[in-house]
Amino acid sequence: MSTVREPGLIRRGVLWLLLLGPLFFLSYGLSNTFTAGRSDVGSLVFAWESSIPLWPWTILPYWSIDLLYGLSFLLPLSRLEMDRHALRLLSAQLICIAGFLLWPLRFTFERPELQGVFGWLFDVLMGFDKPFNQAPSLHIALLVIIWAMFARHTRGRLMRWLLHGWMGLIGLSVLTTWQHHFIDVPSGAVAGALCVWLWPVEGRPVLGSLQPTRDRRRWRLAAYYALGSAVLGGLALYAGGIALLLLWPALALLMVALNYAVLGAEGFQKGPSGQLSYAARWLLAPYLIGAWLIRVGGRAAIHRPTRVRGGVPGAGACTRSGGIVCCGGRPVCRTAGGTHAGPGLLQPALPGPGGAQCRTLPRGGPGHRATAPAGPATGVLRPGLLAQCLRRGRLAGTRRALPERAAGPATDRPGPPRVAAPGAPRGDRQPAGGGGL
Repeated sequence: MSTVREPGLIRRGVLWLLLLGPLFFLSYGLSNTFTAGRSDVGSLVFAWESSIPLWPWTILPYWSIDLLYGLSFLLPLSRLEMDRHALRLLSAQLICIAGFLLWPLRFTFERPELQGVFGWLFDVLMGFDKPFNQAPSLHIALLVIIWAMFARHTRGRLMRWLLHGWMGLIGLSVLTTWQHHFIDVPSGAVAGALCVWLWPVEGRPVLGSLQPTRDRRRWRLAAYYALGSAVLGGLALYAGGIALLLLWPALALLMVALNYAVLGAEGFQKGPSGQLSYAARWLLAPYLIGAWLIRVGGRAAIHRPTRVRGGVPGAGACTRSGGIVCCGGRPVCRTAGGTHAGPGLLQPALPGPGGAQCRTLPRGGPGHRATAPAGPATGVLRPGLLAQCLRRGRLAGTRRALPERAAGPATDRPGPPRVAAPGAPRGDRQPAGGGGL
């Protein structure tokens, strides 16, 4: 990340504040007033919440988010970062206000009379706030967005620990000041993470990546995930109570369905290191945990990896990096963004690169070794996947035409395919006759 600040950002930040500040108080106040006059306002509180203590001193971290809201506009180093941060805050405002109007709730605890400075701060707060506007908590949604901005620009282990500790205290304070019930907290956190995901600081906005796929298999998988999302969402709304937490995995499956259907791999927001963004990681956490459990459950069928040398019949070349391993025409490319696999291969439900990114080499006949134009392709395949491809007849050629099993620490660990550049050293080749599947 560049540390050079673009000129004119202070003025741009002030202009954003002049827009967002009045919008916040106007929309929040009108929503509170409108809900106060409704007859359909309910409440959602668990019995154990009565044991949550009232800590008057936590009004200080609760109030501090207003200061951090303004200071966050001093941190961006570019117009793009400034605008994305402001759009995140604006989106959180719109999402939460819509939630207040569609799902009106009321806080049910009666706060006792408080004295001193803390009591005065509570009185000022209640001067414009009312026990409505509960879920999703706008306080928590804004906290997630502001936290992400400060974390992006905070350096040093001590400073980062202090930052995370204070931000965590702000999140706790919505409960210990008796401003919100529990359900408001996770719903607000999801709303905030959704806004961070919608407006990434790097790359295109999520909604700017909409492009319906032409692959029928991906539409079919998108339908399966959408159905799973609908089932979980229906169960959550039907059962109510703690079952409402099922809305989180329902949202995760819906996001995966959208990634398959219209967003593509960009919906997972993989960075140069191959890791998902923090927002995508949190939003997709139920899905990622499920995928991990599936991998763990099937690990017994995965043995030592097999190194594929001299090209694989049916393999192709990745136009971005020069190395690819294919199975049945589905490419597995190593790009600057990490290893990507086609649907149903190594990374479950992760859309892979399309035909525009990968070119297919001619298939070889029995005993033939295909060779990439730029040189032989070298990669690592898990034996379980390779055997599956052989059983289905998706790789042309015979066993002799396929790989040698490589020895050495580089192949001792099962993992996703790793593709080496053409001409990579082959010092780990076994003596003749030592290969095979």
